[in-house]
Amino acid sequence: MSDLRHQKAKRLAQRRQRRLALLTLTIDWQTTVTPNLLSPKALRAAALAWQGWGKSAVNVLLVSSTESQQLNAEWRGKDKPTNVLSFPFEMPEGLLAESEELLGDLVICPEVLVQEALDQHKSLAHHFAHMLVHGMLHLQGYDHEDDNEAQVMEQMEIDILRQVGLENPYLQH
Repeated sequence: MSDLRHQKAKRLAQRRQRRLALLTLTIDWQTTVTPNLLSPKALRAAALAWQGWGKSAVNVLLVSSTESQQLNAEWRGKDKPTNVLSFPFEMPEGLLAESEELLGDLVICPEVLVQEALDQHKSLAHHFAHMLVHGMLHLQGYDHEDDNEAQVMEQMEIDILRQVGLENPYLQH
């Protein structure tokens, strides 16, 4: 098979595989939602961040900075609000998985995102999309505790966001 034909067949197979990976996001908020936070690009980027197979679900909770700070202090020992917290779901032993795998919960603080977007001269919608992708990768075990892990995770974020037409979130403006 020629290289061109092989590449085309590979891309077609990848598209078929992506169709098997479906993501359900349930979004709830305990705070006032900032206009233009959610966008089709953000939702598509979150779906592309699901690296597994089959159907999966993620709960996204938008919280106040007070709630974010309380959760961050309790779970990470950092007494300040943060942009996104990830809580991966672990299936209790003995329970059978349903047709849809629950990846876990993402807790996002719009107040922190607004300030970060202003400080970094970014669109709020783009920053929200980035944090959705960032949190999705954390739910799947990716981390940035050391330089090598950070480089892998950041490159994945850049690639996923590029696929939906968003620029590299790590570029300085």
